[in-house]
Amino acid sequence: MFKKVSRKIGFTETEIYVILFLTISFIIGLSIKTYKDIAKEDYKEYDYSEEDSLFNYYKSQAEENLRNEKEKREENIIDSKGEILGFQYTNFDKKKDLPPLEEKSININTADFETLTRLPGIGEKTALNIIDFRNVNGNFKSLEEILEVKGIGKVKLNKIKKFLYIESAF
Repeated sequence: MFKKVSRKIGFTETEIYVILFLTISFIIGLSIKTYKDIAKEDYKEYDYSEEDSLFNYYKSQAEENLRNEKEKREENIIDSKGEILGFQYTNFDKKKDLPPLEEKSININTADFETLTRLPGIGEKTALNIIDFRNVNGNFKSLEEILEVKGIGKVKLNKIKKFLYIESAF
């Protein structure tokens, strides 16, 4: 049958098969598109903008509540650390109000507690350690002797060395 048609039209048998295949593919594609267009009309469009605005409102409320709870927890943590460790927050501000230290301005053998705490990296505990060491072992004879004080290492000594000098007190 295809041979007779191909002779009348002037196409080869293979060309007839290709034309037939393309025609069937076109018809199937057209029917699928028509079916989808008909099925699409069954769906109703719905406006979700009201629900979106409610969602965004409750989301912002939840985020604000989380921030407030986090701030309260942080305040409680800070307060509890202060209570446990005996922090006095006013002591921290004193160090800021004092003028900056000058080089070779502190005699390590006569410096009191407040003066020692002004040194960079020297806190209350280390200042007490310096005073205790001085009381037990006598005056420092060189700045390197400070390395024997608990809480002072080479790095800390290098930070404070420029502010210290030694003069024996009699």
